[in-house]
Amino acid sequence: MSQFPVEPVSHSRVLVVGDVMLDRYWFGEVERISPEAPVPVVRVARREDRLGGAANVARNVAALGGHVTLVGVLGEDEAGDSVRRLASEAGIHADLITDRSLHTTLKMRVLGRQQQLLRVDFEQHPAQEALDSIDAALARHLANHDIVVLSDYAKGVLTRVEGLIAQARRAGIPVLVDPKGDDYTRYRGATLVTPNRSEMQQAVGRWNSESELTDRAQRLRADLDLEALLVTRSEQGMTLFTDAGREHIDAQAHEVFDVSGAGDTVLATLAVSRAIDLPWKDAMGWANRAGGIAVGKLGTSVVTAAELAGELS
Repeated sequence: MSQFPVEPVSHSRVLVVGDVMLDRYWFGEVERISPEAPVPVVRVARREDRLGGAANVARNVAALGGHVTLVGVLGEDEAGDSVRRLASEAGIHADLITDRSLHTTLKMRVLGRQQQLLRVDFEQHPAQEALDSIDAALARHLANHDIVVLSDYAKGVLTRVEGLIAQARRAGIPVLVDPKGDDYTRYRGATLVTPNRSEMQQAVGRWNSESELTDRAQRLRADLDLEALLVTRSEQGMTLFTDAGREHIDAQAHEVFDVSGAGDTVLATLAVSRAIDLPWKDAMGWANRAGGIAVGKLGTSVVTAAELAGELS
């Protein structure tokens, strides 16, 4: 594989639509057990907010050098303000709808000595008016982008995903989907769907051999009218299914520190690669390398073009 195409990627234009959230980390030390209950006491020493969900996909696109627009829904609250600030700092063009009826999706993690001890989630589904605004935002931005990414975390922003895919398809814009749940008929007509191993098993059942996986994957791809289906398989690498058949790539040999957010990095790398018309096999190769770097970092994180270039060398 040649060097990561930094210059072409700098001209890529990616539209990310989906469930935007804030990942909040509280880091501290654990030195005693609480006298009130058999739980550790964490003395918080540092706090950090990071973009999560669809916003982390957008952040990774920007880190790779692509131009990115982010569409999603936030509440009118402190967490929403943090998302807007972090998006601006990351170089993301954010078209974020405010829904005063909800709280911004927030995942708060408490870590002691780099080990996650507790996660607390705050989430609500957006109102119908906010979904109307999502439809309008997609229509407004489609013509100025090379590719659309739909990041589904089942928080409600992609409730009308069928209509969003149809809009993009009418405009001739490819659509990459990171799916959720077991009803993949919602994603019919997309260009690519990227389930992980667990999500693929939810969709087609457990397989007992590679040939059985291939049969089920190709059947699913045909049923959904997809150009490609990419199954990310953790330590087993990635497997791509297209009209040309099956392509597999082994996982990169990295120490796994934290898998959270690695799927966002993979999706972002696929998006910028396909936005500049790299073949599917090459796009998968770069996505695999990026994912391998991401799992070596703590929490939701980004992989840069310089890191990918360094990885190859």
